[in-house]
Amino acid sequence: MDYSPKSPAVSTSSNLEKVNPFRVMTVMHRAAELEKQGRQIVHMEVGEPDFSTAKPIIDAAKIALDKGLTQYTAAPGINELRDSIVQHYRDRHNVELIRERILITPGASGGLALLANLLVSTGDGILISDPAYPCVRNFIHLMSAKPQLIPVEWEHNFQPTLSQLDQYVQPHTTGLWLASPSNPTGTIIERNHLKSICGWARDKGLHVLVDEIYQGLHYVEDMPSVLELDQNCFVVNSFSKYFGMTGWRLGWIVVPESIVDKANILAQNLYISASSIAQHAALAAFTEEAKIILRERCAAFRERRDYLSNQLEALGFKLPDKIQGAFYVYADISRFSCDSEKFCADLLEKFGVASTPGSDFGDYQANQFVRFAYTTSMKSLEVGVERLRAAVS
Repeated sequence: MDYSPKSPAVSTSSNLEKVNPFRVMTVMHRAAELEKQGRQIVHMEVGEPDFSTAKPIIDAAKIALDKGLTQYTAAPGINELRDSIVQHYRDRHNVELIRERILITPGASGGLALLANLLVSTGDGILISDPAYPCVRNFIHLMSAKPQLIPVEWEHNFQPTLSQLDQYVQPHTTGLWLASPSNPTGTIIERNHLKSICGWARDKGLHVLVDEIYQGLHYVEDMPSVLELDQNCFVVNSFSKYFGMTGWRLGWIVVPESIVDKANILAQNLYISASSIAQHAALAAFTEEAKIILRERCAAFRERRDYLSNQLEALGFKLPDKIQGAFYVYADISRFSCDSEKFCADLLEKFGVASTPGSDFGDYQANQFVRFAYTTSMKSLEVGVERLRAAVS
């Protein structure tokens, strides 16, 4: 009898054929290979703060471990953390929520997965911006639904206009998914426009989901949460970006009160609960000691944004007028190349600068744009700028 290992044919979901690879991960992998060969790479590709998690959060995790708080929690999360988030919305946005509307999730990705299962059915159409965070359209594909890409324009701050929404909505459209601040563009949806969008969606009978994971990392005075304008909207947020807890895999969603029970059932089945240690650690993120550290880091990102924006423009890259949040510059490279993937590959292989091609974020003008992340030290940014200067000279 032949017991030699074989690779039997395995049937996989047909939806996987529509799921695109996460190109930034490929860039990161290749950069790591080059570093193993002795190359010094300037990392401007990854959307991960270079700062380690703030010490009060780490200390809180150690205390939780010492206390043995390592069991499952309730599916929606520990009440203390949900209450802290309620207070967070009260303090920052003057919004009153009840604890039950908040579910703690294993990262924002876990939250998006839950909301996709909650809100999207086979054949539904979901309006999303192009460009946008790539996993959003993939989640929609996995639900046997159709992402309806809206080609957002430079002059409209890379956010959909009401006329575009009227143009792209279809009879099978059931939802509108937005991001503010946006990845990859770093732009926000201004308050009055966001209010108008919510009203438009309400008139059309569509649900609205807003990705707010970069809130806190914003450089404008008025950074509204959609919940200030419409309490029936869905929100996904995260402890990864502003709070600097990427590897802890912790986020949250806010859902309307009428749908809380269904969301809880999904949470129980999709992931049982988010990490107990991460939840107890995150309680410290709302302490005054941690808030001081996080505000200082936001100021550092603002300084990096200003430096990188000015330098890229001086080199001949075209940039949006307003980089209002997150930690990205979405740069027009058309003066230098009409192929963003080749441009990024050459930058990495020849000059040691890792960046992300626009093709990772959609189809519209994807070859014309590259995303540069300022999630590295000012010293590294300075080295990166000099290498970019050599690349485009």
